[in-house]
Order: sequence, then structure tokens, then C-alpha cells
Amino acid sequence: MNGIINIQKQDGQLVVSSRQIAEHFEKEHFHVLRDIENLIGGISKNGDTYNHLFIAAQYQNKQNKQWYKEYLLTRDGFSLLVMGFTGAKALQWKLRYIEAFNKMEQVLKEQPKQLTPMEQLRFQYQVIEEHEEKISKIEKTLERLEVNPSQRKAIQNARHKRVSEILGGKNSVAYKDKSFRAKVYAELGRAFNNYFDVPSYDCTPKNRFSEALELIEAYNLSAELNMELKKINNQIDV
Repeated sequence: MNGIINIQKQDGQLVVSSRQIAEHFEKEHFHVLRDIENLIGGISKNGDTYNHLFIAAQYQNKQNKQWYKEYLLTRDGFSLLVMGFTGAKALQWKLRYIEAFNKMEQVLKEQPKQLTPMEQLRFQYQVIEEHEEKISKIEKTLERLEVNPSQRKAIQNARHKRVSEILGGKNSVAYKDKSFRAKVYAELGRAFNNYFDVPSYDCTPKNRFSEALELIEAYNLSAELNMELKKINNQIDV
């Protein structure tokens, strides 16, 4: 995964732009703004301040020269925002940002002078090179962790729901045909296990839980089973 994390110093705090977060986590910027402002609203209702988390700012669009809203996020603001971001790519970027914040704080402690833009850019490349192996090891460890009981239950429910949808509901003749229903479950199981390279649903990597649900939701019958389903339906029509 390539990309430079640009951490700036703003009023004595290390911050990152909401636009950069939107780009790295593959989200629309207006969605990120919405999430930040929802957090601000919740914090304000509790009577707390949020300036130590989110700093309102503006940027100029290079094409139309118009000014638009953005937020600068401190380390704590970033952590609060991305807490709900899921998926393998999101995890990789979270790790990168944490490492970048840590490294920048260390650099500033050892070298209190203001870094030039070129020095900041050089520093970002250094972070990627130094921590690539460390992040890879963490990711491999996480991949070995299997889904927890509640996640296993969610995967099981998703399987039942998808099979029921494909066969026309639990009251359909195709669903009540235990032999045919078993074939559908078996085919879905093989597709799932092959995709994740696991022996069973229970061995699904924990950090790919969301991906597992998406795969089940996207499952469709093979051509062979689809023909068999049509034959069942034709027999009903007759």
C-alpha cells in the first residue's frame, strides 16, 4: 500500500486533514465531514469542548479557486473518528497513522525546530520504510485470529438468510426440498472456504468478518444448481 501521511503541526498540536483521511480510507469527503460533525454534536450535548479533537479549517480548490470546509484532526480526534472504520485496508491505514503520529512526536522531541515541507516529506517516506515490516507482522498476527462467537453466529444467520432468499423463502417448495437445500448450503460453504482458504466458517479471520458477510450476501447459485431450481419451479407450475 503506497501513500504519504502528511502530519502537520497546528497551534502546537499534530494534526491531519479530513480530506487526507477521506482519500486514504476510500470515503467521500462529505461523509467524513458528516461523521465528524455528528461527533462534535454529541460532544457538545455533553457540555464538553472538542477543540482538542477537531479544528475547523478551509482549503482552496485548485480548479475553481473556491474555498471549502475541512477539519484538522488531532491524534485523539483521528482515533475517535476512525474507530468505526472496518475492513483490512482500514486496519492497515489505522496502523500507519498511529506509527506516523508516534514518529512525528519523537522527531519533534529530539529536534524541536519547525520542519520544512521537504523535511516533512522525507520523514513520511522514512516512516513507511521503517515500519513496513512491523505492520506486516501485526497484520499476519491479526489474520490468524478467528471470529468470535457472536461473529460466528452472525455468519451463520447470514448463510441461512441468503439460502432462504435464493430459494424463495422458507415456505417455498425448493426450500422444503431438503436434498436440494443441502446442495445449496454445501456449494455456498465450498465457495466461502475456497475464498478465505479456511476449512470451515468458524475459522474465518477476525479482521475479514465484514468481508465474509459481503461474500455471503453476494452469493448466487451456480449454473448447475440454478437449472435444478428451475426444474423444481417448472414442476410446481405444472
